[in-house]
Amino acid sequence: MTKDVVAEQGSFSAKDYHDPPPAPLIDPAELTKWSFYRAIIAEFIATLLFLYITVLTVIGYKSTTDPALAADQCGGVGILGIAWAFGGMIFVLVYCTAGISGGHINPAVTFGLFLARKVSLIRAFMYMVAQCLGAICGVGLVKALNKGLYNKYGGGANTLADGYNKGTGLGAEIIGTFVLVYTVFSATDPKRSARDSHVPVLAPLPIGFAVFMVHLATIPITGTGINPARSLGAAVIYNKDKAWDDQWIFWVGPFIGAAIAAFYHQFILRAGAVKALGSFRSSTHV
Repeated sequence: MTKDVVAEQGSFSAKDYHDPPPAPLIDPAELTKWSFYRAIIAEFIATLLFLYITVLTVIGYKSTTDPALAADQCGGVGILGIAWAFGGMIFVLVYCTAGISGGHINPAVTFGLFLARKVSLIRAFMYMVAQCLGAICGVGLVKALNKGLYNKYGGGANTLADGYNKGTGLGAEIIGTFVLVYTVFSATDPKRSARDSHVPVLAPLPIGFAVFMVHLATIPITGTGINPARSLGAAVIYNKDKAWDDQWIFWVGPFIGAAIAAFYHQFILRAGAVKALGSFRSSTHV
């Protein structure tokens, strides 16, 4: 019986696997494919829906707990509910769009995957444009349908909370985005899928949970950005000085966090640098 189990386990670990080739830095051929434009549309719509639901949740929570209205301070969804809204929507939208665009819905995720050569420069750039435009339209839709509440309760804009300095806010965004992008790499790693094919994993689930957990930790500090499109969309539509004063934190932090996550996964966990060096040495001795 023991031997059978060992043999069975061995069959899982022996599964053939080859790393997919890196995406070309610039691939003009993509511009001629409908699948490329379909992916851009998917990113735009997904980010629009993400911002619409999440910003509406934030405004709804603030309106139901407004001390000026003698509202119940324990009412509404609370910070836990807001975190669930962000994490839950990422789970749903990544699940829906993963097979079309990869389900990035975040310029920081796209940037990290670009650094790891998972997407080309053209695709990365167009994804980021689509994500930012989708975020602006999503928040604009919230304002159009709830203008009074939107203006009264801050428009869901990311700002640095009172009592925290800019360094703390930047650090929170770097670490929070690192957690998210690291999870994206781990959940979508084809080598892991081949090695652990006997363990079913729904990739959008850990990604959604990562967003949920990061929001629990950093909502009190920055309102949680970890997504430059989310922060930009809210700032553009709300358009108040405070939102723009801190905007750089929500771009610099996520991009640094994504870059660190890409390096950590590709060159430390996957030993990409060692493999590259080994293949170079082998080729020089042929």
